[in-house]
Amino acid sequence: MGKEKIAISFRKGLSLSKGKYPGRNPRTVVEAGIRCEYDVTVPMRDGAVIYADVFRPDRKGQYPVLIAWSPYGKHGRIKYKYFPGCGVCDSDLSKFAIFEAADPVYWCANGYIVIHPDPRGSWGSEGDLTLLSEQEAMDGHDLVEWAGTQSWSNAKVGMHGVSYLAWSQWKVAALNPPHLAAINPWEGVSDFYRELAFHGGIPETEFLAMWLPSVSFSATRVEDLLEMARKHPLFDAYWAAKNADLSKIKIPVFAVASWSDHGLHTRGTIEGFKKIASKDKWLWVHGLKKWQHFYLHVRKQRQFFDLFLKGIDSEVKYWPRVTLEVREQFFVGNSRGENEWPLARTQYTKLFLNALDGGLSKSPFEEETQVRYKVDDPNDKTENARFEFEFAHKTELTGYMKLKLWVQAHGSDDMDLFVAIQKVNRSNEVATFPFFSCHNDGPVALGWLRVSHRELDQKRSTAYQPYYQHKREIKLKAAEIVPVEIEIWPSSTLFERGEKLRIVVQGSDIYTYPDEMNSIGHMSTVNRGEHIIYTGGRYDSHLLVPVIPAN
Repeated sequence: MGKEKIAISFRKGLSLSKGKYPGRNPRTVVEAGIRCEYDVTVPMRDGAVIYADVFRPDRKGQYPVLIAWSPYGKHGRIKYKYFPGCGVCDSDLSKFAIFEAADPVYWCANGYIVIHPDPRGSWGSEGDLTLLSEQEAMDGHDLVEWAGTQSWSNAKVGMHGVSYLAWSQWKVAALNPPHLAAINPWEGVSDFYRELAFHGGIPETEFLAMWLPSVSFSATRVEDLLEMARKHPLFDAYWAAKNADLSKIKIPVFAVASWSDHGLHTRGTIEGFKKIASKDKWLWVHGLKKWQHFYLHVRKQRQFFDLFLKGIDSEVKYWPRVTLEVREQFFVGNSRGENEWPLARTQYTKLFLNALDGGLSKSPFEEETQVRYKVDDPNDKTENARFEFEFAHKTELTGYMKLKLWVQAHGSDDMDLFVAIQKVNRSNEVATFPFFSCHNDGPVALGWLRVSHRELDQKRSTAYQPYYQHKREIKLKAAEIVPVEIEIWPSSTLFERGEKLRIVVQGSDIYTYPDEMNSIGHMSTVNRGEHIIYTGGRYDSHLLVPVIPAN
């Protein structure tokens, strides 16, 4: 049987003039030691043409190529000014740089060629613009092969960049273009249903609506991702086609993630590292803000590409397979090397919930109790259930948490559950962390689940990480009490003696920023009436935590 044909909903692209597109103007300019070739024609396998800007060292020779693939516009003068608090200013970069990509001034000076394309259908390039589609992946493959066979190329091509520029790397690398020698996905989704459009089956409504216009400038048509999400609320062939077959990636990979991007990139980058088949692969997980971290560590990026695109012996051979930061609070933490992910020495420990007093204990409670909270007003953040555990000894939690709850909906046949894990210091104040690129008051970790999506894929689920099928809805019957397992995205946090871990469960977003551009949110919930959580006795509601033993 062939692949299922998916009907894509399109809408008219946004005006190019609104995006300050200067129009095609093929030319060559030499400045700052760079030979800048603008609007170079690059043919695709089906005859369509895309346009790219090529930045080469202004000296003779053959050099490795770095491609930054995204639909944000190769002409754009960066955009960090729209994200106050992100730690990067547009003035930090040269006029040749684009959003979420490395600066050609640095790379050309160090013997690299940088290519910024406008993908098919974006800006002046021909065709319709589809997002993370199989067509886009094939076009990325074709650009890699074009770049790898030009007279100025040393036949080694790499891909780099943050977010969308990382998403596209997974897709292209899975096609194994012969000249693609290494990739550096810096914080990128790899499962577009579970990590971008539907968190735990709950539709994401804020980030997508903010983000989609920035990738919608086209002289033709643009895939309407919001409409497709409305038409495809379950995981099906449409969403599967957006996900790369990570097992087919075999080239060297340096994947970078952060604990601070829950709701977007954290899970996807780490899952990508786990699932790729590459022999040469490294994972670095930090606790800072992604764009700031990307530009602070350009030298580390170059060490990686020097080895695999130039054959230069570098420090990469001394890198630990995994580098992770154990966070303590905002901008405080320590990094160390590890041999694998998740950590083999993890001691998974159950902390049982007690609805009677809001406590957590390593021993189960015999008495059956319940706690209720109302969900009709999503703006009422006081309506929730909270549970706390105080650490008697210094304890590191690094890895995956899982929250098992026994729940009931009073007044509805479904429930949307929002979960936050917080750290409370010895002064009884919530310790905050960098969050979602721009914010300074984030949690330890987040999790979500629409209860009708609770059906697990038993083959993919593990004891510490539930994997939901999202293939059908299983609604609740009247007065039905059901067990659910909620995936908490991975994290790493150090708790001192006397500090507390807090679980917050409620019926709406616990962290959201409605007045700012960069925010996640879930404004379309199924919640009505009350949520009831049962603990003790028959109801083994608990949080599974990943304890890392001291040295």
